[in-house]
Amino acid sequence: RQHRRAPFDVVEATNWYAPGLAIALTGPAPLVTRNSTPAATSAETVTSLRDRFDRRAAMLAERIAARFSKALISNTQLHGEKIAALYGVEAPGQTARHAVIGLSLPPEIVARATAAAYPDDVPEDQPIELLFVGRDEHRKGFDALIMALRILARRADAGMRDFRLTIVGVHADDVKALPSTARARLRCHHRVDEQMLHDLMSAAHVIVAPSRYESFGLVYQEAMMFGRPVVACAKDPSARLFIGESGAGLLAKTCTGDDLATQVQRLIEDPVLRAHYAAASRQASGMFTRDTLSAQTTAVYRTAIGSKGASSNASSSGLPAPVDIAS
Repeated sequence: RQHRRAPFDVVEATNWYAPGLAIALTGPAPLVTRNSTPAATSAETVTSLRDRFDRRAAMLAERIAARFSKALISNTQLHGEKIAALYGVEAPGQTARHAVIGLSLPPEIVARATAAAYPDDVPEDQPIELLFVGRDEHRKGFDALIMALRILARRADAGMRDFRLTIVGVHADDVKALPSTARARLRCHHRVDEQMLHDLMSAAHVIVAPSRYESFGLVYQEAMMFGRPVVACAKDPSARLFIGESGAGLLAKTCTGDDLATQVQRLIEDPVLRAHYAAASRQASGMFTRDTLSAQTTAVYRTAIGSKGASSNASSSGLPAPVDIAS
């Protein structure tokens, strides 16, 4: 209806559950698909027949929409390559049709984050504040986080400097089976508004983000904008890129409770190390500006508008999903 009133030159849609599928197949304007996390990320974790059918149908719809899109945008080169393998389309760099364009934070978040000084002067009798933002998902490394909490709580009882972990995105009842020594060091918020989230980021000494896979990793970018050290997992390509290569924090070699606890403990106990990574994190922030990203996106739109014929060329069957996306 809106297109009939004022025709669109181009339409952009996310890949998640393929909301642009009808546009990709029938028009009326060229479709640009921006690839975030695909439905395949949860395909291996559902158990009911209904949910498995739902995920498989979504994966098929995403694949078809991607193949018939006039252009594709992925957040990083590595993510684009995995999307290409999953959907059976060209990888970034093979043609102009698949571009790599990052994401940016809203200006109000940038303003709040850059004004948040790092709380490096922590009295010895006060706990080091750890923050995790995310859902109870295998992909988010929540299992590793909870195991690390158990390990660190035991070590704190044995003399390690004390800490407190705040989790945003999980009900307290979901972790009530934890030992009392771990629960005593845990705060849970199922949902918070943007202001409270920023307050928690400002109060945190360390951001713990042990994802096994992120399509881009906005949690890393936001932590870096606030100038907070990050502990992430080397299994995630985005973590290796944004945290490892920039020096904004530490990477656990494997996404396990033991390896995660080891790296978190280093930052809990060493104020000089915390300050070092806080400074590096702040320096690495702002890697993407809205002006640059909007110009790159406009160029992709022009590619899509100038495209002729169907964009259904496939480089492979698109099956199966890459292991670190589907797990």
